[in-house]
Amino acid sequence: MTAPSWSERATAAETAVVTRHLRRAWALPGTALGVVGWPSSRSDRTFSRWHYWWQAHLLDCLIDAESRAPDPGRRRRVVDVARGIRLRNGGRWTNNYYDDMAWLGLALERARTAGIVDATTAINQLATELLRAWSPTVGGIPWRRGDEFRNAPANGPAAVLLARIGHRRRAEQTLDWIVAQLRDPDSGLIFDGVRPGGVLQRDLYTYCQGVVLGAALELADRQSGDGAAQLVTLVHDLVTAVDRRMATDRVLRGHGGGDGGLFTGILARYLALVVIRLPGDTEEAVGTRELAARLVTASAEAAWTHRAEVVGLPLFGSDWAQPAMVPSATARGRLGDGATGSSAQPERDLSVQLGGWMLMEAVATLPGPSAPVT
Repeated sequence: MTAPSWSERATAAETAVVTRHLRRAWALPGTALGVVGWPSSRSDRTFSRWHYWWQAHLLDCLIDAESRAPDPGRRRRVVDVARGIRLRNGGRWTNNYYDDMAWLGLALERARTAGIVDATTAINQLATELLRAWSPTVGGIPWRRGDEFRNAPANGPAAVLLARIGHRRRAEQTLDWIVAQLRDPDSGLIFDGVRPGGVLQRDLYTYCQGVVLGAALELADRQSGDGAAQLVTLVHDLVTAVDRRMATDRVLRGHGGGDGGLFTGILARYLALVVIRLPGDTEEAVGTRELAARLVTASAEAAWTHRAEVVGLPLFGSDWAQPAMVPSATARGRLGDGATGSSAQPERDLSVQLGGWMLMEAVATLPGPSAPVT
């Protein structure tokens, strides 16, 4: 029996999330949001809990699917989720978290570029917030309003977005700040952030590596000569460090459920972009693209092999190297200091399923990936 292609697996992941999680926002026609847990609680279904940045990644995954297989229904879902986000957010695009706003800006910019949503006003509003948040004295932008913690999860996606919409100089400054302040000289990986007084938050998360890869790629596309070469080297060194420190047999490690369910899918997204977009035909560039492809493909093979199935549709685990378990409870994660913890069973969380879907979409974009195993 022939194994399904990566594109078919991405479609299965899409169908699973759409079937289990996508609902109208407060039953209003022309809107949609992702229910944050399955099986869901009443508060989930009524969107009293909704997690803005999870919805931004839902929107991104829907755009992935439309890019892979254009279809009027897929385009309509993108429009409906964009409307749902604004509706649930009180008629505004912005909120108090700069990382959230950067993620939504990236998704809306892709929707605009694809000609699906006229999001120029929203993107400009979000970009303005990111530009204003920059500190001319210490550099970087904070994680949220009124906070002095400056981290890679806010600055990384901000740099990607600002590069894409024409604020190249600020994007360069932001990437330079991350590398100078947060790069671990021993491992080569990017620490989480820095607190006032230069106190490093030394946690190492997969998505911190992903957003730096994304920012470096955007800027490498816009530079030449030594500047571009330095960025290619940064990407090479970071992909190598990820392989050595954040993967086992090329399978990327997970970070559980809750917000962590998105982290490694984000890294996979940007590793796939390394394969597709890293410039150059030097040994360094070629080797980096090949290694990034192996990391994405091995992770996708593992995630698919260890999936559970419910009514013939995949359910991914938070650790792609371990068997996924079908959730049987609705115990949800707690919100603590702006971050959402894991449900008792991580597979219940929309974030975990988006991470698996993101991975399937990433591997489906690779040029001539090896055929999936049965």
